[in-house]
Amino acid sequence: MDPSTLLLIVVVAGAAAAHGHPATDTPVAQFWEQALPGTTMPEAIADLVKKGIDHSPLVEHYFALPRISVCTLFSSACNPRTVAETGIFFHEAQLLPGSDMTLSFPAEAEAAILPHDVAGKVPFGSLADVLATFNIPAGSDEAAQVRDTLRRCQEPPVAGEVKACTTSLEGTVRSAMGMLGTVNGQGVWAATSTLPRGGLPRQPYVVRAVAPLDGDRYVSCHRVPFPYAVYQCHAAGNGYRAYVVSLSGLRGGPAASMLAFCHVDTSSWNPAHPAFEVLNTRPGGTPVCHFMPYGDVAFVKKAGRAY
Repeated sequence: MDPSTLLLIVVVAGAAAAHGHPATDTPVAQFWEQALPGTTMPEAIADLVKKGIDHSPLVEHYFALPRISVCTLFSSACNPRTVAETGIFFHEAQLLPGSDMTLSFPAEAEAAILPHDVAGKVPFGSLADVLATFNIPAGSDEAAQVRDTLRRCQEPPVAGEVKACTTSLEGTVRSAMGMLGTVNGQGVWAATSTLPRGGLPRQPYVVRAVAPLDGDRYVSCHRVPFPYAVYQCHAAGNGYRAYVVSLSGLRGGPAASMLAFCHVDTSSWNPAHPAFEVLNTRPGGTPVCHFMPYGDVAFVKKAGRAY
């Protein structure tokens, strides 16, 4: 489809929703309430939905910026030194109240979640079509990021993993519920990390409290680099533990409530995964834990959960 036609679609979609918050009276909010009854749309997700309505990615230049989220995927081959500076990977033994860890999660330029009807008309599978629609020069860093994301979404899952890439919030919810084995959302809820809008500046943080995430099964959906929000969702059996970790700056400053996943079985992960070097372990070695960055979302299924 011609980019000017897509731009008109986005403008019309934005005008239709300009007078309402995405968490109240838009189609995506109505879908959320029907698909996940009794669970509130996380603020981070609502913000990205609103951005997709108010600020079209079709009229904003796409920049190739680092995305720490993609480094948590099982097939990741991110630079270990860059990853180590964030503190995103850690050992499970560090999740003790009173312990400290140095973290750095600066605010990133977040890709907007497009309205479902718009996302269905914007190209995704073809590199040439994506570059043309978003005016991305071939051979640029931005083109390389798009190519890597398309490759990552098309490659098969690792052993024991189920995965899918999605281009709208509706598609993300449906994929997650399919992986959790439910169609009506009963007993399923969504959770995200809660960080200040400015991110977490690099400094030591104290673990104030740790609580198990209230669920039996989980699907993690991670943002991958693209001109608009694309999520790679995956589930990997029961080989992990999940927590909610409350943190605050050791020298004052911001506080955060972070989702944390500890993967017990890493035997099928990419041997070059940065977590192995950062934590001095190997595939199939000690559990690998990581925080969920801003904008990533976990769908949680709890048998018999009451709302």
